[in-house]
Amino acid sequence: MKSSAKNIKLASVDDIFSTEESRTDEKLEKIVELPLTELFPFKDHPFKVIDNEAMYDTAESIKQYGVLVPAIVRPRDEGGYEIVAGHRRKRACEIAERPTMPVIVRNLDDDAATIIMVDSNLQRENILPSERAFAFKLKLEAIKRQGARTDLTSTQDEQKLSAEKVGKDAGVGKDTVRRYIRLTELIPELLSMVDEKKIALSPAVELSYLKNEEQISLLEAMEMEQATPSQPQAKRLREFSEKGKLTIEVMSAIMSEEKKGDLDKVTLTADKIKKYFPKSYTPRQMEDTIIKLLEGWHKKRTQQQER
Repeated sequence: MKSSAKNIKLASVDDIFSTEESRTDEKLEKIVELPLTELFPFKDHPFKVIDNEAMYDTAESIKQYGVLVPAIVRPRDEGGYEIVAGHRRKRACEIAERPTMPVIVRNLDDDAATIIMVDSNLQRENILPSERAFAFKLKLEAIKRQGARTDLTSTQDEQKLSAEKVGKDAGVGKDTVRRYIRLTELIPELLSMVDEKKIALSPAVELSYLKNEEQISLLEAMEMEQATPSQPQAKRLREFSEKGKLTIEVMSAIMSEEKKGDLDKVTLTADKIKKYFPKSYTPRQMEDTIIKLLEGWHKKRTQQQER
């Protein structure tokens, strides 16, 4: 009869004398202080970290109270830790001249880390269209990989459910998710104009279907005509592109058209009219005064016509 001793696994001394409580405690996540020099940004992080007023306010808060919410990081194969959530907090710590930062270390795969990174940043109030676009794209790709089928029979319905999941988590519809993701097809110069509100979302989506070289030519046409495309103009540009007839001459002709909104709109800026009012007047007071004057003028004119 063969001995089964080789199948017996002996417990270590530590295992024998450790308690159930201590073993459970080892599995719990802990907050640790790590040097900022060991923290690295997330690969392809789509959210901008800007030294603006909000950033300096955060830095001042950290100086007084410390970092109230720890960042989430994961170990890197090459050493150090990759920030999953907490890029702005790290920058604020640098401004506050704080050498370390409280973090929670988690072992996350790429897709799980991407989803946490996107969700934690989408909670912010002010998010640029470009940030939202690349964030939606990253999360959608991660969700698709997590649910990828080994039989290679993934259907359009399954892809639609992925877009619905991204939209639901962000509080928008799947079509909105797709529209934002289209913005990632814009060249950087046009995408910056969307962030700066020089080009609205709807025309920007239409322009995203233009070839890269066409988008570059469009920049030239916009510069020549000192205009940005409206929704109807952007749609026509896309139609000409799909027909293979979108030349710089066509772009210039379309961009030189007067927009209907421009024909019907009268704009009076505060700079134009403030010389007619006391310096203490606010823009709202100036607006109210102008409306009263116009109402009085209209009433007087109507009375004259009735005589």
